[in-house]
Amino acid sequence: MRILKVISLLLDYPDQHLRDGHAELAQAIGAAREISPEQRIALRRLLDELTEDDLMDVQERYTDLFDRGRSLSLLLFEHVHGESRDRGQAMVDLMAQYTEAGFDIGVRELPDYIPLYLEYLATRDDLEAREGLADVSHLLALLAARLQERESPHAACFRALLQIAGEPVQEALAGLQEQVAAEERDDSLEALDKIWEEEQVNFLQAEQQDRCPSMPSGPGKAREESPVPLHWTDFKHDGQAAALAQEVRNV
Repeated sequence: MRILKVISLLLDYPDQHLRDGHAELAQAIGAAREISPEQRIALRRLLDELTEDDLMDVQERYTDLFDRGRSLSLLLFEHVHGESRDRGQAMVDLMAQYTEAGFDIGVRELPDYIPLYLEYLATRDDLEAREGLADVSHLLALLAARLQERESPHAACFRALLQIAGEPVQEALAGLQEQVAAEERDDSLEALDKIWEEEQVNFLQAEQQDRCPSMPSGPGKAREESPVPLHWTDFKHDGQAAALAQEVRNV
């Protein structure tokens, strides 16, 4: 499903390759009948903004949006497991799913990185791709609602994904509006300082336990085994937009 490749690129870190493929990507959006005309227009507006504004400004806005705080993290399991050990096993399971499907990964990203997950779904048949989106539709809706609350044009990507998954977009977002509006923003300097302090405390506690492996983790508790390590992958993003543009031209 070509539109999933396009949305993957729109959600990834913007670079010159995206700008070079503007015409072909715009054509692919216009031809996408999996989404409504309204969603196609919203995606086209996002594409224009990402490719026509100054590149450094676009990259700065992207970083401020997705890399400050965790509420808009593009890592799926960040919203499900946080820092728990279950996240590591979920990573292993997803990597196994990629391998079984013959999806070769070369990007230096975690396997639950949403643009990478969309690249994978784009290689599957339409039914499997829709089911893959439906499996995480509650997370897609949450991200869409949070982005809309911040008036970000990137919300269009998640609304389109919900539509492809067969979810009632307006109903899904309406049910989250009150919750999202009441959330405390985690991208302020104060919130980021607090997160940094908590991570420092967790790091120091983990380091102390590593130095004293026999030390119990709490009164009357045996030390828990280490969580499953996270597996990084090695994928090259360079040329993705150019490759998609070539694919569109060959259609």
